[in-house]
Amino acid sequence: MTQLIIASPIAGDKLDWRRLYRGYAAFYKMPMNDVIADRVWGWINDPTHNLEALFARTPKGRVIGLAHFRAMPRPLTGSTVGFLDDLFVDPEFRGERVAFQLITALAELGRQRGWTLIRWLTGDDNYRARGVYDRLAKRTMWITYQMDL
Repeated sequence: MTQLIIASPIAGDKLDWRRLYRGYAAFYKMPMNDVIADRVWGWINDPTHNLEALFARTPKGRVIGLAHFRAMPRPLTGSTVGFLDDLFVDPEFRGERVAFQLITALAELGRQRGWTLIRWLTGDDNYRARGVYDRLAKRTMWITYQMDL
């Protein structure tokens, strides 16, 4: 397992993050441009915005994985949970437990913040990621709907 540093973003991470985020968008076949990327980068660096990030860095400082997440109220339990919006690992480092380390670090952060759980979605055909997720969490019975506005 590659020894990584899991931490919040710093200004010097932007180019590495942008490369990874472009890869994430391409994987999900979503359009990505500088306007969207700059907005998201601004969000994860704005302490007043609810979107946050953890990055996986090599000991030399290269960002090789990202996790975008946010706190989310869970009304039925009167609690706050974490929602993992985006998780992406540089293809060069897949199989080295980068995603595992990012999710584990997020879980520890969630415990410190009093979250009762962390929830996320993935594509049904994202088999490699689902293999990691199946080792870390339980798959729920919920079906996701989307209403475009």
